[in-house]
Formats: sequence, C-alpha cells, structure tokens
Amino acid sequence: MTTEHTEKVRGWLTGRLPQDWFEGAPEVILDREEITVVGTLTDPAGLAADASDAEQAAAVSGRVKEFRERTREVRIEIARELEHRTGRKVAWGVQIGDRRELFTTLSVPVMSRLRQSERLVLDTLVDAGVARSRSEALAWCVKLVGSNADSWLGELRTAMEHVAKVRAEGPTP
Repeated sequence: MTTEHTEKVRGWLTGRLPQDWFEGAPEVILDREEITVVGTLTDPAGLAADASDAEQAAAVSGRVKEFRERTREVRIEIARELEHRTGRKVAWGVQIGDRRELFTTLSVPVMSRLRQSERLVLDTLVDAGVARSRSEALAWCVKLVGSNADSWLGELRTAMEHVAKVRAEGPTP
C-alpha cells in the first residue's frame, strides 16, 4: 500500500479517535485485506520502583485488559466506519513499553506454489513439531524472514513508494 494511502487512514484515525486513548498518533499497518491500528498506552501507574518482573508484567496485562474492555464499543463503531470507507477489516492493538498485544486479527489464506525442496523444508518443520501443518510451517517461515529482514524489507517498501510516486507524476496515456 502507498504511503499516501496509509497517511490518509492515519490522519482520519487521528481525527476520529478519542484524544485520551493513546500517546501520540497510532501506528497504522495496511495490506490488501486489513488495517491494523496499534496505539501506545501509558505505563501502569502506582507500581513501586522495586516491583518484580512478574508484578510489572501483571500490571501491563491489567492495563491492556482495562483499555480493551473500556474502549470496546467505540472501537467497534470506529472500525465499522473505517471498514465502510476502505473496504478492509480493522484490527486493534496496543503497545506498552516492549510489549505489543494485538486484538482480533485476520488470518487470510494465501495461495503458494512450492517446489519439492521447499515443501521438504515445511515437512521438516512439521515432523520436528515446530508446526502442526504445512500452512503453519509456512506462516512460521514468513514470520522468521520478516523479523530477520526488517531493514531490507523497509528499504524495498521505500523504493516501491518512490516508483509509485514517479509513475503518478508521469504522463497519462
């Protein structure tokens, strides 16, 4: 998706979302089927400075649950409006510190043609118990590549946006 399209959606959301929900503008991630909105929440207040890791994790879990329950009805209303505007489903998530939690998201089937050597990789992951099926193994591989290739994928997306901009500025047939 183009940066311009993402910026329009992020701008609409920034104007539409209650101002007290997130710290700053939400992160907006788009693909062909779904828009994911991830907002940063403030850290839970009232923890002692020497709180254990378990206590901190529990406080963050409680903060996420509180936000999710308190905002549910309005999030549904905003999602319906955005789905109507864009034709895409909307998912929500929050970020607190280094913890990121996504609420209901889509799982979309994707067609893939793989050669035997590639299928054997998936079968090895299934046989080793890393995945329950070829589909799950392929999803695992995509996540692994995505996490290890973030900078390269970012450069590729930037280059694609530049090509789209140049095409848009070119002569029309």
